[in-house]
Amino acid sequence: MATPDTAGIDFTLGSRRLLAVPRRLATWRFSLDEVLSGNLPEPPPSGRDGVRVLSAPTEKLPDVTARFPGFVAGGRQDYRRYYINMQQSFTDYMAQFSGKTRSTLRRKARKLADEAGGYTITEHRAPDEVAAFLTAALPLSARTYQARLLDAGLPDGPDARRAMLEAAEAGHFCAFLLHAKRQPIAYLALPVTGRTLVYAHLGYDPAWARLSPGTVLQMEALERLFAESRYRWFDFTEGDGTHKEMFGTGCAACSSLVLLEPTLANRSLLSARAGFDASVAKAKALAARSGALGRLRVLLRA
Repeated sequence: MATPDTAGIDFTLGSRRLLAVPRRLATWRFSLDEVLSGNLPEPPPSGRDGVRVLSAPTEKLPDVTARFPGFVAGGRQDYRRYYINMQQSFTDYMAQFSGKTRSTLRRKARKLADEAGGYTITEHRAPDEVAAFLTAALPLSARTYQARLLDAGLPDGPDARRAMLEAAEAGHFCAFLLHAKRQPIAYLALPVTGRTLVYAHLGYDPAWARLSPGTVLQMEALERLFAESRYRWFDFTEGDGTHKEMFGTGCAACSSLVLLEPTLANRSLLSARAGFDASVAKAKALAARSGALGRLRVLLRA
């Protein structure tokens, strides 16, 4: 599926973006159905500088790169794309967790309720409900580390707002807000493609982080969504993560990368990115051996 030209070759350290080098790239994004079926969709026309490939099946990468002969590949990231099979009951879904995990999830919900004096979750689907969701969630999103460090909070601006409201009008968007002490403390936004719920944005107030509001909201939203029996998949999209791994029922090997026009500037950029990634990987391995990796991750999110 093609999206309009966009920009950016990112240099990131953990969850912190250090540098973004502008490039005009068309986006070739693979849906979960395409990943699981192995069918290769038609690629978009190249942007001025090339194409950004998101979440392609790793085994299909030779076919993907062959669609843009002569382009230079770089910035590759390999990961497991997690998903939930929604064609089951919530009880059956929960049975796939270990007893310890089920107990931990229940304890997190109880602890949040006890310390907050209770909490409520609101659903937002109709356009007026989604407008109310955005009014509450956008200020909250601006405080999350995803927005502060990665520019990956809820999209703001008139175009993004219009797109979400139009999706809501067509029945292709749902969102959830977790409220405690009369304020929103976590949000979950889920565009709907066909019968697939797309995990687009989850965020929470960092002041409430120790009470795991994102986990509590995810669990209760899933219980409601399972009860509807409307959806086939819950797609966690590209990128690894402990949250996705815990909640997913399956995964597929996927890769993201960029394919750039073979100019000297683009070759130099991808070479610099490869050197940077190699240095980060070495530093991460050293920190893991020394036992400092967890502390460094916390510092990078600060």
